[in-house]
Amino acid sequence: MSRGKEVKELRTKMGMNRREFSDYYGIPYRTVQDWEAEKRELPDYLLRLLKYKAEMEHRIEMRS
Repeated sequence: MSRGKEVKELRTKMGMNRREFSDYYGIPYRTVQDWEAEKRELPDYLLRLLKYKAEMEHRIEMRS
């Protein structure tokens, strides 16, 4: 799965729209939009950090 699709999947699991997601993480809305549209490449380490924060703050279920 592409990183852009993973960002969208994470956002969906968190029950957020793009605006809420970008505000939650402090990331510009346009950046999130471009990641999901795969116009910009999201660094792998950043995707891992986004998932980690969501897990630690109980926004999504932790992986086994």
